[in-house]
Amino acid sequence: MPKPPSFPANPHYSSLPHLHARLLASKRILALCGAGLSASSGLPTFRGAGGLWRNHAATSLATPQAFRSDPGLVWLFYAYRRHMALKARPNAGHLALRELARVAAEKGEEFVCLSQNVDGLHQRAGHTAEQGLRLLHGSLFDVKCERCDWVERGNYDDPLCESLKAANEDGVGLERLLDPETELARIPREELPHCRECKTGLQRPGVVWFGEQLDQEMLSGVDRWIAQGEVDMVFVVGTSAVVHPAAGYVDKARGRGTSVVVVNIDAESSETLGGLAERDFAFAGDAAEVLPKLLEPVIGRLEGEVFVRE
Repeated sequence: MPKPPSFPANPHYSSLPHLHARLLASKRILALCGAGLSASSGLPTFRGAGGLWRNHAATSLATPQAFRSDPGLVWLFYAYRRHMALKARPNAGHLALRELARVAAEKGEEFVCLSQNVDGLHQRAGHTAEQGLRLLHGSLFDVKCERCDWVERGNYDDPLCESLKAANEDGVGLERLLDPETELARIPREELPHCRECKTGLQRPGVVWFGEQLDQEMLSGVDRWIAQGEVDMVFVVGTSAVVHPAAGYVDKARGRGTSVVVVNIDAESSETLGGLAERDFAFAGDAAEVLPKLLEPVIGRLEGEVFVRE
């Protein structure tokens, strides 16, 4: 007979008053953000085995090998993702995290936001690296050289070059690009953007591809921050607290006395609840709707795109 799911001893795992009380007493907060945060901004995620683009598995295009084989095709995929991300708007969840960062800095408290998202919505919401934003997988809007160390950050050109303009032609043009039955002409290497430094390497998306290492210096910095003292709360937003890399940071922070707050569509599943400790919380729903309510005692009430504190 299957073992029944193990639910947390804490009957208040979704109690807003209990969470607010703990939040108001917190001085050091970590947030781990995934694709679910950007879901209500309308972005396709291409995640999982079913994530296809023109009948290509999206994961097969996100590799150094794919770029070496057909850089034009890979760039069209990323040019499309850049275009869709630029059409999207930061949602209330992004704004709430930005405001938490601003208030924490104002009070001399500490907040680090470690995001797996590459869509640039954190940055466009006004959340900066100086306020503790760390991008685990890079950004669609950074470009770097495939050969040398040249990097350009915050390039929002759309299209990036003339040969990629099919990716930003809304309407019939975009439909043709996305239709796998439409044959695409191979883009010659010389028509793709080249490095401004060495002049020989191609520019490539500034994201971490499968088979590449994460930024070890950044990760070491987060590890050092966690080790500096008790982490009062860890918000796991739009991702799972039981899947790496979030799980690793949750485990490290738990050793520093933290409360984990899971905010996700399936946050109240038996798998999630079974992994909660007595002092943890779980709130199921759209992060764009839930997160501002959870943080309201600290950041205020959202009116339009402005938070009002009474």
